[in-house]
Formats: sequence, C-alpha cells, structure tokens
Amino acid sequence: MQQDRMRFRRNMERIGEVAAYELSKYLPYNDCKVQTPMGEADCSELAHVPVLATLLRAGLPLHQGVMNYFDAADNAFVAGYRKHHRDGSFEIAQYYITSPDTEGRPLIVADPMLASGASLALALESLIENGKPSQVHIVTAIACTVGIEHIQRKFPETYIWAGAIDEELTARGYIVPGLGDAGDLSFGNKMQS
Repeated sequence: MQQDRMRFRRNMERIGEVAAYELSKYLPYNDCKVQTPMGEADCSELAHVPVLATLLRAGLPLHQGVMNYFDAADNAFVAGYRKHHRDGSFEIAQYYITSPDTEGRPLIVADPMLASGASLALALESLIENGKPSQVHIVTAIACTVGIEHIQRKFPETYIWAGAIDEELTARGYIVPGLGDAGDLSFGNKMQS
C-alpha cells in the first residue's frame, strides 16, 4: 500500500505534466511574432485559452500537473461522490460545480481514475452546459476499458490520455488492479457516505 502522500501527489502531478505536454500537440495555435533583443521571431500561441477542470478532491494533484503547463488557463471544479447503497450498488451525487464559459475553448479534464465513466460523464455534461468546447481532453492516470467505452459512446470526439489501462472493473465500480482511492492516497482517508 502506498504510504507516502507527498510522493503520491507528486507522481500524479508528473503524470499531469506529461499528459499536458503530449496533448498540447493537438490544440489549435495561431502564428505570432515575438520581438527579442536581437530581432523578431516567428512563433505560435494557443488560439484559445483552455479551461482546465477536475473532480474534487482526488483530481487536484493531477490538475496541478496539467496547470503547470497551461498556467494561464481558466479553471473549473466539480465535486461529487459515490452514494453507496446497502445492496452494493451506488449512484453518483454531484453537489458543486464552478466553471467559466467553455464555448469554443479546449476543455481539459483531470480525473486520476476513469473507472465506470459515470462520474466523469456527469461532470462533462455539467461543464458543457457552460458552452460547447472546441475540443475535450480527458487526462487520467489509470483507465478501465469499461469507462473508456462509456465516455467514447457519450462523447465520441473526446481525446483520452491514460497513463495505463486496466481491463477489470468490480461490481462496486473499482478498477482492478488499479491503485486504490486516489483521494485517500493523496490526502488521507475520509468517512464513507
């Protein structure tokens, strides 16, 4: 079991940085000129300021890694949780969202675990209510095939950037082998709802 919270958070941040660098190659750019002390240089800049979003609390370290590369981006936050029932089933309860206008802008969502895809799909639906993004990118440390397929069905033009893909998902919606609860590993155990 991972016991070093700081190392876990930093590794999540690193995954976010690598993913941000790679996905930056797929964003639209405009040509521009930059004046240096020695002359003028032809450069390029992002065509639109992206919106970086994350699912609280587990996504914060991964989000920070993406934000290290897109430091001028606007940010959105979604809070929710799995409401477990006695029969072992659960539903996603979303209780908070704050987001800038996403119309015509790249939307990059950091979520460390893409398991069933239910919470991410709900978050995307809420974020898209603030405008249709030009592109949607999902950054995740570990994804499950079930979750990837669910997101691709609901949002077929979405890019998914996963550090690893695991095939198995339990009946309770946990990835196997996965890595455990990313929020707990980053910030400590929480009370179950």
